[in-house]
Amino acid sequence: MKLNKAQRATVRAMFGGRCAYCGCELGATWHADHVEPCQRKWAVVKGRAVATGDFYKPENNRIDNFMPACPPCNIDKHAMPLEGWREKLARTLDVLKRGYPTYRHALRFGMLEEKPAPVVFYFERLRAEEAA
Repeated sequence: MKLNKAQRATVRAMFGGRCAYCGCELGATWHADHVEPCQRKWAVVKGRAVATGDFYKPENNRIDNFMPACPPCNIDKHAMPLEGWREKLARTLDVLKRGYPTYRHALRFGMLEEKPAPVVFYFERLRAEEAA
């Protein structure tokens, strides 16, 4: 579903104009993310991929399945379910250590400190605060 202006304003306001995932302030070009993915169908037309307007999981394309997201979070989450993305994020330190020599140098020279922690999204922190 394509959100109208009023629906976009409602989604944006859900967490005070902040990304539901990382908590950063949303800029002018924020995304309305499907929490549970719909996965758009694509077709190749004249050698280019174009969205068909159809979804693999159309039942997830509903207003109560949207969260406000900053572009980096939404792009990284892509079409993953929330728990799949959480698992991916939890592996971040291992990925950096394995694949990025600059990261390993920064560790060796004391330029950064790793602090492994569970991945808790901004909207989860807010709900926990409200429940306390």
